[in-house]
Amino acid sequence: MTTTSTGTPVTTVGGKRVPLLDVLRGVAILGTLMTNVWVFTGPGAEGGVLAVGGWGGFSFGSFGEFAESVLRLAADGKFFSLLTILFGAGIAIQYGAAERRGQPWPGRYRWRALFLFAEGTVHFVLVFAFDVLMGYAVTALYVAWLLTRPERTGRRVMGWAIGLHLTVMGLLTVALTLDDATDGDNRIPPRVADLYAQGSWGDQIGFRLQNAVALRVEPVLSFGLMVFLFLLGVRLLRSGAFDAGETGRRIRARMLVWGLGLGVPLNVACAIGGTDWFLVGRYAAAPLVAIGYAGLIGALVDRVRRPGPLMNALTSLGRMSLTGYVLQNVLCALASYGIGLGLATRLGDTWRPWWVMGLWTAVSAVLLLGSILWLRRFPAGPLESVQRWALRR
Repeated sequence: MTTTSTGTPVTTVGGKRVPLLDVLRGVAILGTLMTNVWVFTGPGAEGGVLAVGGWGGFSFGSFGEFAESVLRLAADGKFFSLLTILFGAGIAIQYGAAERRGQPWPGRYRWRALFLFAEGTVHFVLVFAFDVLMGYAVTALYVAWLLTRPERTGRRVMGWAIGLHLTVMGLLTVALTLDDATDGDNRIPPRVADLYAQGSWGDQIGFRLQNAVALRVEPVLSFGLMVFLFLLGVRLLRSGAFDAGETGRRIRARMLVWGLGLGVPLNVACAIGGTDWFLVGRYAAAPLVAIGYAGLIGALVDRVRRPGPLMNALTSLGRMSLTGYVLQNVLCALASYGIGLGLATRLGDTWRPWWVMGLWTAVSAVLLLGSILWLRRFPAGPLESVQRWALRR
């Protein structure tokens, strides 16, 4: 383990990648797909979420509804939080590398964050309304600056960020529970449903631009959470939580026990509570489960003596996670919307949720196999290569 001049561990020996981080990123990409696939395949897709709101909670109806509820409960908000933690760990690695080389910080990292914001903007306009890259870019600029401040400043910001975030989520939840209008019939307007079933790509782009403020509210509401999780990723990396040694295993064991032990019961309670408790479930309880997931995956990786095809595939996908994130949304849009195969209209509720699970499985297989094949010929993913090329100029 190498260290900074202050003795803070930031990366592995020789500046090599931290293997567990790549596996976790690969899992997080497949997990975000498990969350987003229900958006692409639901009535009205992005517009339906805008009209109705978040996931309505756990259903004990048919076996299919129960199965869908379990999968959505396992994924919703958890992998967004996990990916956010990993992004923070990545910033810490880059900060450590810059410090070892004697380079100014944030320095050129500002351009990297601004380029990520541009990529996210293009992704939002052309592909998917609920892009996370724009929010990550803004948060990264702030956290990168925070890394130059004393460590106690970071701890204080973490406390204020999560405190303010939980307060806002609590107040909004109280407002939802007291608002009788949320108990009404939230039907999706036919024009919104038709937009994704029959409308053109240009029509969908126009819808996103016309509703940009409403569709971009999530990064604003979750900014405090993202700051907290970024800084948590920094602290976990520096503490050795992702290392292969005994210290890392001990930290991951605590993450598993506390994350799942507290997070799972809270998430189940919020899901049973219904739509009114959606914000608490996704933005307060889910991050706890994400921490538990990181510990669980780490514990499983620790038991692997020789990486097999699945672990190698997850590692490859983690190394090109930006490409994987954008590609999964492109593939889901082409499979579900009328501009492509139109499966959301053709199959609809008749075969739901089984065809949606099948779509998730198929796209996951494409991502895993494609990443392995791509990295056999190229050193980085397509979007990662474009980013490197642009930032070298």
